[in-house]
Amino acid sequence: MTKQKTPYSPSNTMAVLNKGAQHHVVPGGHGYAFEVRRGTSFRIVDIHGHQIVDMMAWVAPYPTSREHLSMSYSRYVLGGNIPPAIGECLVTNKQEPLFKLIADACHTHDMTFMACNPAFYQAMGLKGHRSCAENIAEAMKPWGMQSYLEATSVDPFNVFQNTPDMALKDLGCSRPGDYVEFEVLKDAVVAVSSCPYDVVGFSSFHPPRKRIVSSREAKKLSGKCLIEG
Repeated sequence: MTKQKTPYSPSNTMAVLNKGAQHHVVPGGHGYAFEVRRGTSFRIVDIHGHQIVDMMAWVAPYPTSREHLSMSYSRYVLGGNIPPAIGECLVTNKQEPLFKLIADACHTHDMTFMACNPAFYQAMGLKGHRSCAENIAEAMKPWGMQSYLEATSVDPFNVFQNTPDMALKDLGCSRPGDYVEFEVLKDAVVAVSSCPYDVVGFSSFHPPRKRIVSSREAKKLSGKCLIEG
């Protein structure tokens, strides 16, 4: 018999967080950026299911390091389009490990799609629609990012996006409570966008909320992104 996943509730989710950890609630369809330190970890959690999260990262200090999370180099190192398995790494444009996957309840993610941007929606007659590129740029503004075009120069790791197997199951196939957790191998700034795409076949955008929880304890959960969708 398959064990049923415990439904999300604020009480049972907060019970697993580190005491003293910081957290941040992000409005639905928006983004958030946060610094992570080598030796810590962070987690992204889909609370209600079927919510895609675009994740980008830049090695500190941004922007002078010019080193960022790279999907093209990660695909090369991993030998194809298949997302990393437990113990494998996402790498930077210097082909150096940045994040090691240490837990994954969904096992379905995308490393091929770009972040949606204003032109993407304008082409569908949706001028003014929020986009992941703008969400990332807004979140990264305190670090000096001035335009969403800076975000579009980095392809995201699309957490919970089922692009490779979309003929087999929904594009947004994550279940309530599914999560990924990464160990941080270099000091970095991470930016996430709760994808606002609500046109057809993707995220269950109601809109969702995200919460980031961070701690300084090495080798322990230092970040948790809770998405309500």
